[in-house]
Amino acid sequence: MKKLMMFGALALSLLSASAMAEDAKTVRIGIEAAYPPFSFKTPDGQLSGFDVDIGNALCEQMKVKCVWVEQEFDGLIPSLKVKKIDAILSSMTITDERKKSVDFTNKYYHTPSRFVMKEGSVLKDPVTDLKGKKVGVLRASTHDRYATDVLQPAGIEVVRYGSQQEANMDLVSGRVDALLADSVNLDDGFLKTDAGKGYAFAGPEYNDPKYFGGGAGIAVRKGDSALTQQFNDAIVAVRANGKYQQVQDKYFKFNIYGE
Repeated sequence: MKKLMMFGALALSLLSASAMAEDAKTVRIGIEAAYPPFSFKTPDGQLSGFDVDIGNALCEQMKVKCVWVEQEFDGLIPSLKVKKIDAILSSMTITDERKKSVDFTNKYYHTPSRFVMKEGSVLKDPVTDLKGKKVGVLRASTHDRYATDVLQPAGIEVVRYGSQQEANMDLVSGRVDALLADSVNLDDGFLKTDAGKGYAFAGPEYNDPKYFGGGAGIAVRKGDSALTQQFNDAIVAVRANGKYQQVQDKYFKFNIYGE
């Protein structure tokens, strides 16, 4: 009887260990799938975009199974903190403010931010030129923080959206006068579309690290150094073996990684 109990305990232990090992091979990645060309849904409902392809390449390099979990951008960090997801790969800019809540990998791309307004608009100094106007930003983004700290106190109304596409539509409908967002997303996801006809970039590029950070990184829970290192090693590997270049060339005609 004791031997049977021992064998039973051993079998249970092995099953438990096997289940734990299986769990360890699965990484749940949060993403907001309305941010082309970085993340979007194809007509048949499949996730696609630069973020998705890079994420899949990293998971393949890490030899883990990735499960994509969709939700709005401002809910990603809360979901990470309560362990509904294990990482965020959703064009999230690395900032000191966010580092208080999450840890980041090294960057996997870096692009500047810009304003978009009606074609022909002159924007030399947004604090002065946009006074009394409405500026749309993605809620909880770096652009939201810049607009809150710099534009709002100058008498500019900041309108926050759950997705960039909502903000784009409100610019077209006249509910806001300008948008502030990632330049590549605005170019590919709005200006090059039919909806973006009659609109253009206004003013200079914005790269101030205080607000716009040090590029997009993958966010993980505080203290999860093992997963952070896995991702960092994978980023180095896919850049070295040509996979990063392959994904980049699918979406862009320039160096998205930056300097």
